[in-house]
Amino acid sequence: MTPSPRTSLRPPSWLSAQAPTAAIEIADGRVTVAEVGLGRDGVEVTAFASEALPDGVITPTLGGSSIADTTAVAAAVRHAWLKAGVRPPKRAALVIPDATARVTLLTFEELPVKAADVDQLIRWQVRKATPFPLEEAQVTYVVTHQEVGATTVVAIVARQDVIAEYEQVLTSMGTHPGIVDLASFCVVNSVLAGGAAPSGDWLLVTVARGSTALAIIRAGELMFYRHRLAVDDEPLGAFVHQTAMFHEDRLGGRKFARVWLSGGASVGDGVEGIGREISVRLGVEAEPVDVRVAVTLRDRISAAPDVLDALAAPVGVLLREGRGARS
Repeated sequence: MTPSPRTSLRPPSWLSAQAPTAAIEIADGRVTVAEVGLGRDGVEVTAFASEALPDGVITPTLGGSSIADTTAVAAAVRHAWLKAGVRPPKRAALVIPDATARVTLLTFEELPVKAADVDQLIRWQVRKATPFPLEEAQVTYVVTHQEVGATTVVAIVARQDVIAEYEQVLTSMGTHPGIVDLASFCVVNSVLAGGAAPSGDWLLVTVARGSTALAIIRAGELMFYRHRLAVDDEPLGAFVHQTAMFHEDRLGGRKFARVWLSGGASVGDGVEGIGREISVRLGVEAEPVDVRVAVTLRDRISAAPDVLDALAAPVGVLLREGRGARS
């Protein structure tokens, strides 16, 4: 399985020949549906809705069951499509929480020539940090950065039965999950698709209920990724500061060219407070991710902060092939 672009999880077993035009995100506390089509000014979000989930229905986890009630989640997705004013699609991209997978960046002096040997090497490396047998896992990887004497690979490991739980929500309602992707990677795609990414290094902070993911992008390549759960009891400011220090000490970086924040409005933690804390730590304003740099919104879809937050990942997975970029 091969991520594409460099920040996406796209296993071939889940890949369909034609990219879907609808996306469903299943997250802790809510489901979100979105559909895109061609409008007068390019790609347009033609339908959107979110539906809240009761506490405890979704508990994203690397191992064990993540969904307590598949029927309830499927009902929420159906109701979201009803609110959006469209029928549930036959095919849709599926966005799942970062906590369902382990992402690791590995650096090698060089990789073997044969694909089978590369696969064996990657699996041997991730086996040490995987808390379940790799025979139960789906492993995907891609070369994310190359220079003389160093090749960096991003490897993603997820339990097959955990992914199957999320897929079952869609299949139970007659929808085929054509693409499966991690939420923060999809948000990265939203930024890249809009052409807003600077030439210098930039940071994405993705906040979800109960977890936070940080990603550093350099020239369109994933250079750093870290995910933490709220139970880790690490203040966000400290988490961001440690990442900035790693960027400076290990990646040879300086001040971030730009910093994006996604999720603050949706989780209800106060986007102003979260953004202010990040800005103070880094000396760079934390800007909200706004999908309108890549797509237009149909008139009846508002551009409220919580709507833009909810759209960031579903739109990102639908723009992963670059079709959303606007001149």
